[in-house]
Amino acid sequence: MSYVDGFVAAVPTKNKEQYCEHAALAGEVFKEFGALEFIECWGNDVPEGKITSMPMAVQCKPDETVVFSWVLWPSKEVRDEAMPKVMADQRCSQENNPMPFDAKRLIYGGFDVLVKL
Repeated sequence: MSYVDGFVAAVPTKNKEQYCEHAALAGEVFKEFGALEFIECWGNDVPEGKITSMPMAVQCKPDETVVFSWVLWPSKEVRDEAMPKVMADQRCSQENNPMPFDAKRLIYGGFDVLVKL
């Protein structure tokens, strides 16, 4: 069964173009090492909650936008084999492809796919 890595981050709105470039390069690397899909989404209807929400989870500031991303893998095994290669790839290094957001507020996790229609 497929496996998904999911991500939520707060990106300075002024860095949208830089974020797109960063993500496009990273996506090429992820796909080169076995990802089936690499999806990046820019929030435009992400409500602030009273108890919890995506903006609250990433401590989104007024001048930031929430992004929601995921990587679809054929399996967790493929993902586990690929991730060290992705992280070691120079195209993903901080020097070559710096994150245009505060990575300390990035939330992420790995998920088994239960339903896919």
